[in-house]
Amino acid sequence: MSANPLPTRTIGPLHFEDLDPHRFEDLIRQLAYDFRPWKQLEATGRSGADDGFDARGIEGVFGTEGAEEELEDSEADKDLRQDERVWLIQCKREKQIGPKKLASYLDALPVEKGQLYGIIFAAPSDFSKSARDLFRAKIREIGIGEAYLWGKGEIEDMLFQPKNDSLLFSYFGISLQVRRRSLRTDVRARLATKRKANKTLEYAGVDFLVRDASDERYPYLDRDESKDRFDRGRWHVYSFDENRHDGLHILFRRKLAFLDDDGIKWDFAEKMNVAHPSTNPWGTEEDQRNAQAREAARLEAMSIWEKFPENNRAWIQRYLILPYENILAIDENGDEIFEGPHFYTIPFTRSRGPFSDYERFELVAGGTFNARHGNPTNETRIEIFPRNKVDSLD
Repeated sequence: MSANPLPTRTIGPLHFEDLDPHRFEDLIRQLAYDFRPWKQLEATGRSGADDGFDARGIEGVFGTEGAEEELEDSEADKDLRQDERVWLIQCKREKQIGPKKLASYLDALPVEKGQLYGIIFAAPSDFSKSARDLFRAKIREIGIGEAYLWGKGEIEDMLFQPKNDSLLFSYFGISLQVRRRSLRTDVRARLATKRKANKTLEYAGVDFLVRDASDERYPYLDRDESKDRFDRGRWHVYSFDENRHDGLHILFRRKLAFLDDDGIKWDFAEKMNVAHPSTNPWGTEEDQRNAQAREAARLEAMSIWEKFPENNRAWIQRYLILPYENILAIDENGDEIFEGPHFYTIPFTRSRGPFSDYERFELVAGGTFNARHGNPTNETRIEIFPRNKVDSLD
């Protein structure tokens, strides 16, 4: 009887393994475009004869040594002298790179003293702490000025930045900007539906029609009465209770009940139900017979219920929940068949209709100012009222 947890939507891991090695090199090179003020960023790895460089970056750096003297002896608009730094970008499209393998890759780098300033080593691997410590030690040993190890986490972080959304879409078909716009649209639609539902259903007890928008047979039920109600026509009249955060709460069952002084032991009258809409244009003779049986069951249960002390007289209520996002449109004026509001919804499922897969139950005893709430579980239920053959709240 408790609510099930609601699933959340997330983005799964990016499948770098679906990229061929050259495409992975392209991705890393494009992520590096604004990493430094490059004079050149060359895709050397695509040539095949790359001398160990998957990509090479030439960074332009303004010189500082002697710059003041140069400016004093030159014209005011003369540019500062610009030096160059060479960067190696090495890419390995491997999911697992341990310390030993990383060390072998670093040992094979084309490093000559004084000719290489920086290194970016990129791989879609979850590098361990020991691997990262080894990387730093090796870089100090080699004598490189700057070095960066881009693992799977670092690459994904960069791709999820707004400035790289086009790369995320180009390589993996995912756009967070589009998702945000879609989410904004969904939220606005949900709020608009909630506001209109609040305006249309102003108080508890209002009857309204819930319609499967895809069922074009309305208002005529299928003539084959041997079919169940779902197959004859997917629309029903319900009694509104209240709007809540998760949707419209519909009073589906309301039955007399008993709640013990301890607030634990309880029972309810299975055979009765007073939560039925006051109007139903699609009622049948069987519905009338059922109504008569429910009234007889109500009188039987009432004769038992009235003998309880007032503190033990309770009601148990079952609510269906119609999520706002499952409502497609609201016709507050109705039509000549059913004059109350019509709520058009997503297609019904056979088991749940358009409603949530969880429900709300409420067991309340006492009056408005001394209400007591119980927790209706099968383990704490006792037998006071007559039983149906099928033991349920239906």
